[in-house]
Amino acid sequence: MGPLTYSPNKATTCPFGPQSLDLPRQQTIFPINNAYNLFAKSRHQLLSISNALYKEPVPVTPRFSLFRKNNGVSHCWIPPAEDLQKVAADLRISIWKQMTDAGIKYIPSNTFSYYDQVLDTTAMLGAVPTRYSWTGGEIGFDTYFSMARGNASVPAMEMTKWFDTNYHFIVPELGPDVKFSYASHKAVDEYKEAKSLGVDTVPVLIGPVTYLLLSKPAKGVEKTFPLLSLLDKILPIYKEVISELKAAGASWIQFDEPTLVKDLESHQLEAFTKAYAELESSLSGLNVLIETYFADVPADAFKTLTALKGVSAFGFDLVRGTQTLELIKGGFPSGKYLFAGVVDGRNIWANDLASSLSILQTLEGIVGKGKLVVSTSSSLLHTAVDLVNETKLDTEIKSWLAFAAQKVVEVNALAKGLAGQKDEAFFSANAEAQASRKSSPRVNNEAVQKAAAALKGSDHRRATNVSARLDTQQKKLNLPILPTTTIGSFPQTIELRRVRREYKAKKISEEEYVNAIKEEISKVVKIQEELDIDVLVHGEPERNDMVEYFGEQLSGFAFTANGWVQSYGSRCVKPPIIYGDVSRPKPMTVFWSTAAQSMTKRPMKGMLTGPVTILNWSFVRNDQPRFETCYQIALAIKDEVEDLEKAGITVIQIDEAALREGLPLRKSEHAFYLDWAVHSFRITNVGVQDTTQIHTHMCYSNFNDIIHSIIDMDADVITIENSRSDEKLLSVFREGVKYGAGIGPGVYDIHSPRIPSTEEIADRINKMLAVLETNILWVNPDCGLKTRKYAEVKPALQNMVAAAKQLRTQLASAK
Repeated sequence: MGPLTYSPNKATTCPFGPQSLDLPRQQTIFPINNAYNLFAKSRHQLLSISNALYKEPVPVTPRFSLFRKNNGVSHCWIPPAEDLQKVAADLRISIWKQMTDAGIKYIPSNTFSYYDQVLDTTAMLGAVPTRYSWTGGEIGFDTYFSMARGNASVPAMEMTKWFDTNYHFIVPELGPDVKFSYASHKAVDEYKEAKSLGVDTVPVLIGPVTYLLLSKPAKGVEKTFPLLSLLDKILPIYKEVISELKAAGASWIQFDEPTLVKDLESHQLEAFTKAYAELESSLSGLNVLIETYFADVPADAFKTLTALKGVSAFGFDLVRGTQTLELIKGGFPSGKYLFAGVVDGRNIWANDLASSLSILQTLEGIVGKGKLVVSTSSSLLHTAVDLVNETKLDTEIKSWLAFAAQKVVEVNALAKGLAGQKDEAFFSANAEAQASRKSSPRVNNEAVQKAAAALKGSDHRRATNVSARLDTQQKKLNLPILPTTTIGSFPQTIELRRVRREYKAKKISEEEYVNAIKEEISKVVKIQEELDIDVLVHGEPERNDMVEYFGEQLSGFAFTANGWVQSYGSRCVKPPIIYGDVSRPKPMTVFWSTAAQSMTKRPMKGMLTGPVTILNWSFVRNDQPRFETCYQIALAIKDEVEDLEKAGITVIQIDEAALREGLPLRKSEHAFYLDWAVHSFRITNVGVQDTTQIHTHMCYSNFNDIIHSIIDMDADVITIENSRSDEKLLSVFREGVKYGAGIGPGVYDIHSPRIPSTEEIADRINKMLAVLETNILWVNPDCGLKTRKYAEVKPALQNMVAAAKQLRTQLASAK
């Protein structure tokens, strides 16, 4: 195995295969991924990288799903199974061919996914919950997608965030009675598929310890059940997979073990040692790469990792894991390869090549020539695909950026520079762009900076406590007990998307657009009144995305035409780019909120996205601390909140869906983040009157460990995801946490087409009433209804309202 080499007319290669990368998460060195070309060729298809968990030194195959692109929202196109398989095979073949043509020596496989890589591993292990009635054999589409999305009779498995990203995965449900079996041969089949085409690939697997640490006890299993006790049960299946890969001719294999960056206990670290010692004989004859990403690897984990038996190479995130660099300097195992993740895989800013090359030269002095592989810090799944597709992006701002395709070029340039073949012109242009960004007047706004700096003298709390505010608000709103509401959005129909698309293309006038949107709002208001919902929403028909919509109206933001990033399944988003200081030039939502309120006598919520969520769901500038940018956004949202109040909106929801998502992976960093994140939320509504009810919403996260910070947000009402996660939120209240504000744990999962019955919802509400006071409980779905159809939404909401009324009657008769 020689050093990483570069051929003038080919992509750079490395001594071991690429890691898997779902489409945008590539790290190394190839000119362009096939997915980029496919994306550029079709205006009707969006290729989204499904997930990739790895950083790779060579081109890694993306994993992607096929979507129709409609005005900023990707909706899954559901073809017959045979067609879906044909498209998937064509995409894999196309990517392998392009990589081969580009001269890539180590090409990954098993990076394609129909949903996500953790669910693929669950399928490989045959860990299917019994409710899906799987009877054994190779897992097919029906079982696979039922686990991911649910079906008409049973709910989906829990979905949660992939570490601290906006990507999601399906959480495995495990217990002592799970009968593991080798039930998906996907990794081997895709390796063989590529080999039949003359392409020898590097299979990529989620590591066994990370898989177990990302799992949860199944329903009915004690919450204290030690998931790592299942290691002995799943390793035999890993051995079968490894054996089949070896028999098929594989020479390299990659295991992703990103949980090594978290705070692990000694017994968890020991599990890594045990697992790879057990696999050592099976892995004999294979080259093995272990990948980590997203944060520093703690010193004890670094020691465990670099001592693992039979491992040839280790990969580290050196962008978010700057302290790991010191560990490497302190001692790196002789003769091993280091994958140095110096190009940011999670943002869109051009790399400071001169700085990165200096780091690489230092590392090469430590690990030796031929043992250093230049890489991205993580999979490029989390960044946009290619700047070539951005023909309308401002030229100056574009010069500051690097999407996935450009990051591959950066890695290539750094590898060449490290090998003594530095492209002086490329490095010079990069330095000029770095200097331009630092000095540009469009980045810096002195008035905004002063306003944000002035915030540091107060913690921005409303003067009256929440209990007194709720009493004042109830006198004005006169709501029943167990008031019903929804989270914000209503279904985005084909007609609605057509109207927005045509207005954006100037095919219809502003008057026609406004009338069409008002008509849609009127329809949504009428539906809610007919369902007898207590606090209404306008349905957000004018909005493409809950972050992009606001970013388009704030200064300091830029937007892409094709900068799609996968969030989950078939859902993609186009994160805004925060390039400069943020301010609000004019009101953003007042017109639509007041129009909606004029259509009903019931309270109409003003709907805003909170500053922390806007921050966490954007590509954020990296030239100042994130909290400074968040404070600037908070001030802009504060202006909007106060304008809504002046316009007569008495209930205002400020969504913070992503507050938990931004929590650092290391516990030592939690307190600082939560302090400025919660402070930012309070800034937005500190100036409103006691009669104005402030709501917030959070979704798809584990909240129990931050419940006191949620209380500290001081919102009047919080609606929060609950049903899909097996109501684990309620456990925190069972453990004695007192919550005095209004709270609406979701009563049904909106990410599944399944319609819950009145009885099922009533049962959920009763469980909530066992731990929460009647006078603070709200009844609502888990999340917004944007992705659902009216045929699903209407009966589900009808049953929700019926359940609330049924329990009101029971509570009244019990008095």
